[in-house]
Amino acid sequence: MQTFTKAERLCSKVIMDKVFETGKVIVVPSFKLIWLKADKKEEQPVQIVITVPKRNFKRAVDRNKLKRRIREVYRKNKEVLYSSISSESYYMMLIYTGRSIIEYKEIEEKILKLLQRLVPEIDPTCNTLKQ
Repeated sequence: MQTFTKAERLCSKVIMDKVFETGKVIVVPSFKLIWLKADKKEEQPVQIVITVPKRNFKRAVDRNKLKRRIREVYRKNKEVLYSSISSESYYMMLIYTGRSIIEYKEIEEKILKLLQRLVPEIDPTCNTLKQ
């Protein structure tokens, strides 16, 4: 389950624009998660795109470092999200809004907090997650 395959990545520009325009937003310091329920059942329950704006990090090395760290945290902790999804599919955009490079441990804490706030919105019958 701890994989991050091509099928789990959101690649369609049309869908990304739709998520950005009509999606629901959850904000945690340094991160913004925009999500939208898919119209049809997709191969994967969640398709996600991870972005780090060039406006905040001019050097590609810094953007890539952050994206690698974020992808790794998502890969290891997506079980929290997948366990609450029943039969629907979702599109998500995870945007790093911080202005400095933060450590892996801090990224992990913030993304877990994001996922814990997302689960009740996706599945209102689900109680708060166990920590």
